Amino acid sequence: MTRIIMHGCNGHMGRVICDIVSKDKDCEIAAGIDIVESNAPFPTFTNINDCCVEADVIIDFSTAGAVPAVIKYALEKKLPVVICTTGLSPETLELLDKASSEIPVFRSANMSIGINLICSILKKYAPVLREAGFDIEILERHHNFKLDAPSGTALLLADSINESMDSKFNYVYDRSAYRKQRDKNEIGISAMRGGTIVGEHTVMFAGRNEVIEFNHSAHSKDVFAVGAVKAAKFMTGREKGKYDMQSVMSEL
Repeated sequence: MTRIIMHGCNGHMGRVICDIVSKDKDCEIAAGIDIVESNAPFPTFTNINDCCVEADVIIDFSTAGAVPAVIKYALEKKLPVVICTTGLSPETLELLDKASSEIPVFRSANMSIGINLICSILKKYAPVLREAGFDIEILERHHNFKLDAPSGTALLLADSINESMDSKFNYVYDRSAYRKQRDKNEIGISAMRGGTIVGEHTVMFAGRNEVIEFNHSAHSKDVFAVGAVKAAKFMTGREKGKYDMQSVMSEL
C-alpha cells in the first residue's frame, strides 16, 4: 500500500487525484496539504511543516511558489517527491537537482502517458525523418486562460527531437519580425489560445510531397492525474536520483 501526501489536495488536480486514489486498492491518501481547509476523509494541514503523518511519497500539484517548501520537507523526511507543478523558476529547478542527490525526485513537463509515448517515438524516428529532409513544426492549442506560450509540453516535444540529434536545432517562435527562408536546422513552435481547449499538440514532419503528423488531444485534465498516481507508486522505495515519465513508462 502506497501512502501518499497530497500537496495541493483542494485544488482541481488535487481533488481529481484524491478521487482516483480512493478507488485504487494499492494506494491511499495519508494526508493532504492545502491553504484552503476542507472536510476531507484524511488528515489535512494548511502548512506542510505541520504534517506529522507517516507516508511513502509526496505528490505536489500546487503552485510554483510553493514547491521549495515541498522540497525542504521531502529532504527532512527523506521522502520521494513527485513534482507535477509546472512553470518552476531556475532557482527551484536547481533546488530539485540538488535534492536528487539525497532523495528520489520525479519531475515531468507533462504527466500524460500519451504525450510521453509520443516523446519516445520522436526520439527514435525523428532522426530518420530529418535525414530524409523533413522540416519540423509544432503547433499547440490551449484554453484562453493559459498564460505561458509556448506550452511546456510543446517544449518537451521539441526537446525530445533535439536531444536525439545532438541539439542541432534552434527553436523559432515568431516569424513575423523578419522575411527569411526557413532554415533547415530549426523547429517552428506556434501557440493558439481560445475557448476551453484542455490541450492539443501536433508535431508535423513536412517532406517532399508528404506530411506526417503526431497528434495528441487531452479531453480532460484527468489524464494528468492518472499519470501522477502512477508516478507516485513507481517512486515508492526508489533510490535517490532524478526520474521522469519515461522512467515510469519503462516499467509499464
